Amino acid sequence: MTLPYVAPEPPRGVNKLMLKLLDTRLGGFLERSLPFRLIVWRLAPRAMALIGGRLPSFMPLAAGVLETRDARNGNPHRRAAVYFNDGENVVLIPSKGGMATDPHWLENALASPEVTFGGERFRAELVEDADERARLIELGDAYYPPYVSYRAHAARYGRRIPVLRLVPRM
Repeated sequence: MTLPYVAPEPPRGVNKLMLKLLDTRLGGFLERSLPFRLIVWRLAPRAMALIGGRLPSFMPLAAGVLETRDARNGNPHRRAAVYFNDGENVVLIPSKGGMATDPHWLENALASPEVTFGGERFRAELVEDADERARLIELGDAYYPPYVSYRAHAARYGRRIPVLRLVPRM
């Protein structure tokens, strides 16, 4: 299975409307709610595996299943993640909806950087260069406008949302 290339372009049409709804106070609250986290962050990877590793085409964003090794016990850890491409690399913004902590999959990817995303093998690396991070954040904001409010919400907790780059492995 080949991971579809996703250009970080602003959403249009119905997708733009769906993302505007997500970017409201209610949308942010729902995304940080326990039912949403259980359904989307835990069950979506299982459902995606049944339908070829992708979200249904009516969803406003491209997402893939990120498989890492759990840093605590070494077991496989699968989560759905929104992504976009930057050249041959895949970029993930581990926003966790602006919650106070980073998602566990980020910790896992940094502890054991050999990961699988959308069925393809990658090496995960944190983007630490300030200019490169700013460039990728700008691309991410254009592609998924709720990232702006997620960063503001995370900042209330003193959290800086990182940027994770997935570099293809041969």
